[in-house]
Parts: sequence; C-alpha cells; structure tokens
Amino acid sequence: MRIGDAAAAVGATPRALRFHEQRGLLPPPHRTRSGQRDYGPDELALLRVIRELLALGLTVEDLSSVADRLPALATDPPPRCGTVQPGAREAGVIGATVVDQRIAALDAEIERLTRLRDLLASHAKTVAS
Repeated sequence: MRIGDAAAAVGATPRALRFHEQRGLLPPPHRTRSGQRDYGPDELALLRVIRELLALGLTVEDLSSVADRLPALATDPPPRCGTVQPGAREAGVIGATVVDQRIAALDAEIERLTRLRDLLASHAKTVAS
C-alpha cells in the first residue's frame, strides 16, 4: 500500500507518516523498486496504535522514548499500555513512568487553566459591576 492509501486507511496524512518515520516511531517501510514507500498490515497496525496513543494525550516525545516497544501494542490482543490503575506500579508496554509523567503534566495544565479561568471570571465580575 502506498503512502497516500496507508495514510487514508489510518486517518492521517502522508506528511504525518513521514514525520512518524523521521521521529523513529515508525520503522522505515519497505520500498518499491521505484523508491516509493510500501506499507503492509504490520505498519498499518502500528500507525493505528501511534494515532490512538497520541489521541489519548501522549506526545511524540513520550512515544519516542518507548518507540522500540510500540510494535508490541499492535499485536492481537494488545498487552496493557501502562498502569492499570492510579498508583499501580506494574509497567505495561509503554511503562508506568511515561504514563505517570503525562498524567502529571495534564494535571498541572488543568490546574493552570483552572486558575486562569477563575482569574478571568473575577475580572469579568469586576468589570460588570
């Protein structure tokens, strides 16, 4: 499957696939005699995993740190991604550390946004009075 078809199959763009390859998330695919990338079922499964993890809030940098373990998530059935529950120390394929760090970063951003919202709301009340 050529890059445009592969990208469409996983809901991405050809540019995104090249980016994932460049960042080491996706191993370089087989090339045709004319040099075009040729994606198979294994690459498509891995791309779906990458897209799902990014949609869950992990970053490309998070995934880069565990890129060698991502193909394990594309197996059927997939193993656990990270911790099963808060405070659990069992490391899944991605690892508790990566998941815990991303959750901590999200919590910090939520706290920052909550403070910003409260500040804006208090200023809005002052201006409306």
